[in-house]
Amino acid sequence: MFEEKLLRDGKCILLAYDQGLEHGPTDFNDVNVDPTYIMDLAEKGQFNGVIFQRGIAEKYYRKESGIPLIVKLNGKTRLEKGDPISHQLCSVKEAVDLGAVAVGYTIYVGSSHEAEMFEEFSKIVEEAHDNELAVIVWMYPRGEGIADEFDKDILAYSARIALELGADIVKMKYNKNQDDLRWIVKAAGKTKVVIAGGSKLSDEELLKEVKEEIACSTCGLAIGRNIWQRNNPYEIIKKLKAIVWG
Repeated sequence: MFEEKLLRDGKCILLAYDQGLEHGPTDFNDVNVDPTYIMDLAEKGQFNGVIFQRGIAEKYYRKESGIPLIVKLNGKTRLEKGDPISHQLCSVKEAVDLGAVAVGYTIYVGSSHEAEMFEEFSKIVEEAHDNELAVIVWMYPRGEGIADEFDKDILAYSARIALELGADIVKMKYNKNQDDLRWIVKAAGKTKVVIAGGSKLSDEELLKEVKEEIACSTCGLAIGRNIWQRNNPYEIIKKLKAIVWG
């Protein structure tokens, strides 16, 4: 219900730009390091939503663009060692005040700290839904409990946890196996599955993967570097839309 604000005909392509906190400036060049460029890209490309951390949303989001805002509520740097944990950095109230229609949160399934993230996320779901915001959970299996983050059973378990915890949309990685992905989507039940874009791929690789993902009943993409690291972003956006909406 809450996720409908991000969907068109049951599908979506979300433009992700939370990498500055998660990865540092190594993903950026002189053009895409400027969040204004990303906001322009989201508006001109007519994405179903743009994903920002609080600071970027405060300073660069333009409500008049009509592009739905998704505020990422937690995050960590890549410099942290040991089992990962990502604590809440922004409140649901702040997201509402910024004009968000949805909030996002990462859980590292299998980390020794997963119980803390579960507890924090559960409170976020309750507060977000009370404010009629959709909730997207990034489900990334990592930590001492995970031998292979792309294992079919681990990914399906992660998707099921998203459903059990009340997420409206779960963002997952694709392990390049369509049979596995179909099972993951079934495990997620009525929680919609979007696939993370990941590191930059060639046009051919990206379009092939997206065709496979859509064929497995995912509801779309949450994609960043494969859009804004390109010299021809609008060309690839057009091709992706043709695949997602058939």
